[in-house]
Amino acid sequence: MNSVNLKDYIGYRKGNIPLIFSVPHGGTFTFENIPDRTNGIHGVDKETVRLAFDLIEKINKLFQLNSKDIRTPSYIISKIKRVKIDFNRKELEAFHVKSSLAREIYHSYHNKIYELISYNLNRFQRSLLIDIHGFEKAKRPKGFRDVELVLGTNNLESMFKDKIPKKDWSKNFRGKIVNKFNELNIPIAPGHHNRKEYVLTGGYIIQKYGASRIKDSQAIQIEFSDTIRLYDEELREKALNSLTQLCFEEFNLEG
Repeated sequence: MNSVNLKDYIGYRKGNIPLIFSVPHGGTFTFENIPDRTNGIHGVDKETVRLAFDLIEKINKLFQLNSKDIRTPSYIISKIKRVKIDFNRKELEAFHVKSSLAREIYHSYHNKIYELISYNLNRFQRSLLIDIHGFEKAKRPKGFRDVELVLGTNNLESMFKDKIPKKDWSKNFRGKIVNKFNELNIPIAPGHHNRKEYVLTGGYIIQKYGASRIKDSQAIQIEFSDTIRLYDEELREKALNSLTQLCFEEFNLEG
């Protein structure tokens, strides 16, 4: 970018395993040179940036314990409050239509995601994008089971180009997360097919960069409850340690 310093608005780093963390709604900085959006949700997903960095640090340490090489995921985070730019929306809904600066930053964020995915596909022939969000348990729709994590994969379309047999649902990365958290008795959705679940299809990012759009590029949206993010340190550690282990197992053989 010639007109602005992208790093003022976005944080990013290219890693050396085919795993990318995206945090589009965790930014806390108010930039007066960017007008507020006039539609949609404006709230910040509190502590999702810290959560992502803690997860990355745990992954780094686990690889260091088990490998001579330093292995680290890629990441891209928004530093901007969601009221200014919502990177998880289509362009027409994502920022104030008259702000050329917001448009430039928005496209830079998405260009960076695509660049990181392309790098992974060229080097590893695969890529996994984990898009991190937060939700408030008190605001979940009435009648749905109380959960701590919600996974979104656009009905598995962001994980697989073609439909997979139901018997194989538990064998992919999403299924491994569900199995792990069920074992730990940490409520997760989807988790029990016979219960009324608050299941998300996932937002624009995973739909745009998942397997249905880009061959061998998987994407999953993980929503963490406010209990995990803000109130229960023991539960937070248990959740992050479990996800760290799953990521390590998924990418330990990547060169």
